Amino acid sequence: MSTKLFVGSLPWSVNDKTLQQTFEAHGTVVSAKIITDRDTGRSRGFGFVEMENPTDAEKAIRALNNSELDGRNIIVNEAKART
Repeated sequence: MSTKLFVGSLPWSVNDKTLQQTFEAHGTVVSAKIITDRDTGRSRGFGFVEMENPTDAEKAIRALNNSELDGRNIIVNEAKART
């Protein structure tokens, strides 16, 4: 069962591919998506990464939460379900 992670405080320079490559060092990535503004197409500064298994997701959270990516400290935690 895959685990979805929220990634916040992303720099504007990060794209889907960069996000996926960053997380691949910690396990198998099913998908990586930067959320963009509907009107401008510009990054909204956050995204989601889906990891193949919960163990890899936990490893990624421990390794990447509050780490630096392109000059900014990013936030990584398990995504919460929409209500």
